Amino acid sequence: MRVAHVITRMIVGGAQENTLFNCRDLVDIYGDEVLLITGPALGPEGDLLLAGGGRLPFAVAEVDALRRSVHPWRDAASYRAVKRLLRQFQPDVVHTHSAKGGVIGRLAAWSLGVPAIIHTVHGAPFHPYQRWWARAPIQWAERFAARRCHALVSVADAMTELLVAARVAPLEKFITIHSGMDVEPFLAADLGRAETRRELGFQPDDVVIGKIARLFHLKGHEYVLAAARRVVAACPAARFLFVGDGVLRGELEQQAAAAGLAGHIRFTGLVPPSRIPALVGAMDILVHASLREGLARALPQAVIAGKPAVSFDVDGAREVVISGETGWLVPPQAVEPLAEALIRLAVSPEERSRLGGQGRARFTDQFRHETMTRRLRELYGRILSGGPVRPG
Repeated sequence: MRVAHVITRMIVGGAQENTLFNCRDLVDIYGDEVLLITGPALGPEGDLLLAGGGRLPFAVAEVDALRRSVHPWRDAASYRAVKRLLRQFQPDVVHTHSAKGGVIGRLAAWSLGVPAIIHTVHGAPFHPYQRWWARAPIQWAERFAARRCHALVSVADAMTELLVAARVAPLEKFITIHSGMDVEPFLAADLGRAETRRELGFQPDDVVIGKIARLFHLKGHEYVLAAARRVVAACPAARFLFVGDGVLRGELEQQAAAAGLAGHIRFTGLVPPSRIPALVGAMDILVHASLREGLARALPQAVIAGKPAVSFDVDGAREVVISGETGWLVPPQAVEPLAEALIRLAVSPEERSRLGGQGRARFTDQFRHETMTRRLRELYGRILSGGPVRPG
């Protein structure tokens, strides 16, 4: 097949890692010809294509005008550029990702009569924390774009439920295919645990509670900081590890210092994806406090590494964090239940081991990137042959 992927930017992030794995697998496993169309990787999160190092086995075309923010003239220029690239490449399949890349890519592909157009919903582009006048035009744009593609892929069932309820598209147009990842480094995450913990300044008896997320709005770091005071009071050995960087770093460091937690919290700053398994191995518990996220990659990464997770019950989190089986779910923005769940795990190595082992056994194969790409390629084939979105 000839497959073109379109995404707004290839920063270091979950949707981008998912896309990169799919592009590589299509070439390496199936011998397909792949073109990745992306805007510039602007922002403090870093460039994923550069972070991996080495030569990519597929073509990359950067469209400078393709940016996250709405800008009529720039958006028109990016549409023309994406359409020109697709016309030159003549793909069998166009697979789009992210809000801006998803709308522009689908419209361009539809105008050219591309036989199979698929869009992945990594996270809903609209959410309850927006004002209605900001949310309404985004919903309209998503409905408009959804009529110009053949299938919508959700990374979690929760995404399908949300978009169907918002009348973006009917249920039969959706299929859930979980994001894929390289699971082997997470299965081996504990091999360098002692060394990584020493590098981070943790003691052997410390209980390390990690959070992997951009230091950005709606990622929930403030709720973890609020819970941390109670956790440290109940378990003095508790330490917090914030993995990632972003515009809120200075503010969060000040909040930690003001709360008397500076000695209990370590900020790693920006790290390459290859470093994540070792950092997960250094943790004892993963906490996920984002207020919106399709299905954060950190959750399956943690449970595959044998670490229990505590998460706000948002979007697809409940599909990996199963209370009493792989971790604990708590209501969004609820600091007291969050603290209680973290304390429960911090003081019980036996429960951490039990929940972590169950999570690893349950989710390892489900989240292999080869599984994701196989299911996506099967979807491409069904669309190209005029079949249904879901297998019969």
